Amino acid sequence: MTEQMMNQTARPPLFPLILVGIAGGLLSGLFGIGGGTVIVPALALWLSMPQKLSTGTSMAAILPTAIVGAATYASQGHVDWVAALCLAAGVVVGAQIGSHLLNRLPVVAVRWAFMAFLAIVIVSLWFVVPQRSDAIDIDVVSGIALVATGLVTGVLSGLLGVGGGVVVVPVLMFFFGSSDLIAKGTSLLMMIPGSISGTIGNLRHRNVDLRAAAAVGLAACVAVPLGTALAIWIDPFWGNVAFSLYLTFILVQMLMRTLRARRAAKGE
Repeated sequence: MTEQMMNQTARPPLFPLILVGIAGGLLSGLFGIGGGTVIVPALALWLSMPQKLSTGTSMAAILPTAIVGAATYASQGHVDWVAALCLAAGVVVGAQIGSHLLNRLPVVAVRWAFMAFLAIVIVSLWFVVPQRSDAIDIDVVSGIALVATGLVTGVLSGLLGVGGGVVVVPVLMFFFGSSDLIAKGTSLLMMIPGSISGTIGNLRHRNVDLRAAAAVGLAACVAVPLGTALAIWIDPFWGNVAFSLYLTFILVQMLMRTLRARRAAKGE
């Protein structure tokens, strides 16, 4: 059976899709991420959906999740619109560059560098705690730096398939002086144009299960406000601790996949 035929026939049950969406929505609201690091493995491993279809379906489900999450944070005044626009401009271009470089760069080396970045962020989250009153100071230099941050994030997304929030949220806190809530709200707003662009491309290649994406996305939309409420309620230090544990989960996932791929290459 070809992957295209699998794309057409794969129909996961509705209830598990709703559970996946709830989990993704909670994490999205709590950490300011897309939730793809949970949605993609759940679709691929738990519901036996082909990998490319899982990725495309997750991207489509993230779109309504990011919209609701950004709107929820914005209603509380926790979104920097100018910063999000600068980041989005970089992400859209960077994602195209990353996709173009996918077969031209040693992705393993990039993956190891990204894992080292995650390890540094995980440790830093325990010691650098932003204040809720902190905000991003936008000027020409910081605007250019935000576009550059979005560009790097987009390249990493195209090369490694990582979510933008995993990179953008800690960078906004550590390097741009953002509060944790503004970093999360701005990150979610930044994801909207990238999700639209990615979903259009995936639809063109028939790598989206619209039924599954709708089920996951709608369930996530219901759960996002709860995740956002938790993010606002929890103390910034404990929010950092929770985010560091989540990033540790991603780091371990990436490390295991990299080591398995290395072992498989040696066995060939």
